[in-house]
Order: sequence, then structure tokens, then C-alpha cells
Amino acid sequence: MTLLQISEPGRAPAASARRIAVGIDLGTTNSLVACVRDGFPATIPDEQGRHLLPSVVRYAAAGAPVVGDDALAAAHEDPLNTIASVKRLMGRGLEDVRRLGRSLPYEFSPDAPGMPRIRTVAGERSPVEVSAEILKILKQRAGRALGADISDAVITVPAYFDDAQRQATKDAARLAGLNVLRLLNEPTAAALAYGLDKNPEGVYAVYDLGGGTFDISILRLNRGVFEVMATAGDSALGGDDMDHAIAEWIMRRAGISDDADHRQLRRLLRDARAAKEALTAAERVDLMIERPGQAPWQGELTRRQLHDLVDPLIEKTLAPCRRALRDAGIGPADVHGVVLVGGATRMPRVRAKAAAFFARAPLADIDPDQVVALGAALQADMLVGNRRDDDMLLLDVIPLSLGIEVMGGLVEKIIPRNTTIPTARAQDFTTFKDGQTALAIHVLQGERELVSDCRSLARFELRGIPPMAAGAARVRVGFQVDADGLLSVAARELATGAESHIAVKPSYGLTDGEIERMLRDSMAHAGADEQTRRLRGAQVEADRLVAAVTSALAADGAALLDAGERAAIAARLEELGRARNGADARAVKRAAEALEQATREFAARRMDAGIRRALAGHRPEEFGPDAPKGSGG
Repeated sequence: MTLLQISEPGRAPAASARRIAVGIDLGTTNSLVACVRDGFPATIPDEQGRHLLPSVVRYAAAGAPVVGDDALAAAHEDPLNTIASVKRLMGRGLEDVRRLGRSLPYEFSPDAPGMPRIRTVAGERSPVEVSAEILKILKQRAGRALGADISDAVITVPAYFDDAQRQATKDAARLAGLNVLRLLNEPTAAALAYGLDKNPEGVYAVYDLGGGTFDISILRLNRGVFEVMATAGDSALGGDDMDHAIAEWIMRRAGISDDADHRQLRRLLRDARAAKEALTAAERVDLMIERPGQAPWQGELTRRQLHDLVDPLIEKTLAPCRRALRDAGIGPADVHGVVLVGGATRMPRVRAKAAAFFARAPLADIDPDQVVALGAALQADMLVGNRRDDDMLLLDVIPLSLGIEVMGGLVEKIIPRNTTIPTARAQDFTTFKDGQTALAIHVLQGERELVSDCRSLARFELRGIPPMAAGAARVRVGFQVDADGLLSVAARELATGAESHIAVKPSYGLTDGEIERMLRDSMAHAGADEQTRRLRGAQVEADRLVAAVTSALAADGAALLDAGERAAIAARLEELGRARNGADARAVKRAAEALEQATREFAARRMDAGIRRALAGHRPEEFGPDAPKGSGG
């Protein structure tokens, strides 16, 4: 019998006409994937029912990397091969990473040009490649849940991500086999999830404090038009910084030196995060800190002490809030509502500070860990045409000004920050010297006036300018920013029509050749990776079975089995143990089936014995149809 799905009129088109697309929140601490089903967005759990995927990847000398909870559990034991918070490294050069001002528990290749490369037992890995492993798992999770191959996705990024960081995110998605429908700013996604677009009008602030980034966006809603008025933030500020502040406090109290090894640093960060989370509900928390070669240090951290440690970091979020309000031309009193986003906003201190700044209680009805992914799923569903009756219009903005270098090492801004995208702007320039036939164009992003204080995005040359007196030539430089916030630049000499252009591809991203090579490598190793996954699945099932049988033997083996039967089961256990430590998934499965067969009679006897124990002291008629019922209190 075939079951037919019935959808509410206007809610969802027929399955054959419906395209499947997902929304992905690629977070610093955790990542999620969500989709719209029956008209409503929902995050997709893994097979164990867990919605959050820790953004942690562990590399091994052989086999596929481990992603998520298992990798997180191994972080303090294998710190050099376990990469966490990689989002903080996306789109950054090695010098940028060093300027973050903390000792990262990784080893970086000193010879890598542009973006940093992390040394692992599996070889050097870039932040883009690490992020791609996280996206692959989310893609697989969605594919299993939805019963389809997933290729289209909306991926969220911090509103304050620059062009290099956005391009790195898009490269990671491409490497994971995903087509990016849109890079959506996280605060905008959160506002969509709250259904703010259904309100007729109003101004809202979205305060987004995640594990490694902070964004504040001011949005105006007017009859379905969703306009981002201003955005500001800090792409290197988040809950991780609070963990580091707590860990440094513990190190001072416990007498742990600054040159502690990578394992010790990872354990300290784990303990600091646990203490921070415990103090969300408790007034104080006891600490037991391991110290190599010494007795453990015992102490306590109070909520008041926590406030002293994290208040300077929370205060750092308020300066961008003031700047965004100033750019939008409004004050806190003009804001109708404040939306909280990001796991760090679970802290009561963060909520209190945000409420005090905006003079109103913030909205926190939706899980702050899930809200961004839910909004991304709504946008993905609309972009693939599943929400044709939705007349919502998103008007997002660029977070930082774009311009070019002019004489004197100065920056001439062509597109100012908070310009609505997509957009195109042009400006005319001229030559500096007599007879000049070429023009070097240096593209920059930032708010400062000097080239040295802004981020370099690209360089290219316009040749073929006719030799003229200085100042006579006219060169029009045009900037175009697409809906993802990615930039292309063109230069044209107006007299001759000579033209040159470039799609800005920062040096911190991957080249097309590198991405193609990685995709080829991924396909070449697909078979081996699948075998590794099967083996690990069989090994997990074998471990579960061995533990269950061992426990049953300890409880009832002597009473219910004779010596020969116990020996037979012991032999099957030993065979399974040998197979489990091998590399043949089918052999593990056969050995597990043999053990199940050998213990089937034992399981039946245990069940009979359990029933007899339950019936002991009762008469059979007590369990008949006329037996008295309990009071049911």
C-alpha cells in the first residue's frame, strides 16, 4: 500500500516540483544544518538525536578525519591533530593569526604563503580544508534525514566578515560538494527565524555573540522590505575569549607557567568552559585542575569573579553597538526590539549588559544556538522557489568600505560601509606621470585612510593607456559587489576602451587549481573513506555487544550456564575481540553474529529467570482480567 503525503494548500508544492535546499550555520564552536519541512524550519539531528555538531576535526595518520563530539572528546589528549574554532582562522594570513594575541594550541607551517597551514599527522591542512570536513558531515546528515543528495545550501557568515573571510567560506563549501545559493549574514538569518519580516514595520537590533565572532546589526522592516541599516562587530571576539580569560586566571592561581604544553592548555580551556557554563545557574563552582608532576590544584570560581573576568570582553561588544546605531542615525530608544543570537548570549551577564544598553528586555524565545540555522533554511527554501507566495525582500549591506590605493599611500573609498548590496559604483581616476601607459590598481578594504592600515584584497594592471600628459587620461574604475558580499573590479580607459578586470580572490583563499586537486583527491579516496566508515560502525557495534554479554555473564553466567556453555561463549567473545582489532568490517560483523547466536539460549534463560523473579510471592489469579486495579495516584 502506498502512502501519499498531503500538504496544506499554499504550504508546499508537490514533491516532484520541490527542490531541496538546506541552511547551514558554520559556527566557531558548533555547527548546524536545517531545512524547511511542511512549511516550517527545523534543525536536523544526527542518528543519536544531537542537533549541535561541535566544530572540531581530528586528523589521524590513516583514514578519514573524525568530526564532532568524538573529536572534541579527544582534543585535550591529541591537541596538535585536533582542530577547534577554525572559523577564527578563516580568510586570515599567518600574520593575522599571530596578531590574535594568544598561544594557539597548534603548529603552523612557517613557509606557507598567505593563509596559515596547520601541521597534523595527516599532513598540512588549511582552515578552508578543515571547515570543508565539517560541512561534509552536515551535508551527509541532511542527506540521510531527507533521503536525497544535498547540493544547494545557504551558509551564514558573521556580518562583519570581510571579503577574504567570505571567499574562504565559499571555497570550503565548494570543497565539500555544496553549491552556495547565498552567503547570508548571521544577524539577518536570526531576524528571519524570529519572523520579524511578518511585522509591518519597526527597527530591530540583532546582538550576535558566538564562540569566536561578534556582530551587531540594525534592521528596518517596512511592509516586507528587510533593510539592514548598519552593521558593526569584531570578527575576533567571542565566547572563546572568555574561556581564555578564565583559563589564564586559573593558571595564575594554580601556578601554571605560560609555557605549558599543548595538552595542558587544551585541558585548561575545557575546564574553563565547564566552569563558565556551570556558573550560568550556580553562584560558585569548585575547580580541580591537573598539574603535570604536581598534585592537582583545588580552588573555586565565584560568579562575581567570573563577572570581573568577562566584563571587559562584554564591554568590547558595546562599542560596535554604539557605532552601528550612530551609522544608522538612531539611538537606543528608537529600537523596537533586541534579538539575542549565539551560544555566548546564554550567559546571564551578557543578557543583562545587552538589556541595560538598549533599555529593554531582549528577545530570546528561540534557542540562540539554532536560530541562525533556522533563518538560513527559510532563505534557502525561498531561493529555490518553494515559497513563491513570499514577497519578502532582503536588503543586506557590506560591513567594510571598499576602495583603491592612490598616490601617497592613501585609500580612496569607492563603496562606503553599510551600502546596500548587491551594488555597483564607479569613479574616474587619471595618470600621475607624463607618457604613463599603464596603471597599477590596488584594491583595499577597511575604514582607515592609509593603505598600511587596511586589508589588501587584490592587485591588477590596466595596460594600453595612450601616452598623454599627466592628468589627461581618464580611467574609470568600477566596483561590483554581489548578493554574497563578494567583489569584482574593472578598470577602463575611456578614450581607447582598453579594459582590465579581476574577480577578487584574496590570497588567503584557495586557488581554483588547489580546489580541483582537493576535489580529485576526495573522489580518489572516496572508496577508502567509505570502508573506514563501515569498519568504525562495525567496531562500535562490536564494543556494545561485548559489553552487554560480559555484563550478563558476570550477573547470571554461573547460575544459568554450565562450564561448557560458558567456554563456548568465551571463545566467541575472543573471536570477536580479534576481529574487532582487525581491518575487515565483514569479519567483525560475522564474529558479532556468531556471538549473538552463541548467547541466544542464555538470553532466553535470563528472560525466564527475570519473569520468575517478578512473579515470586504472587498468585496467578492476581494477574487475571478481574485483578483489582491500583489507585493510580
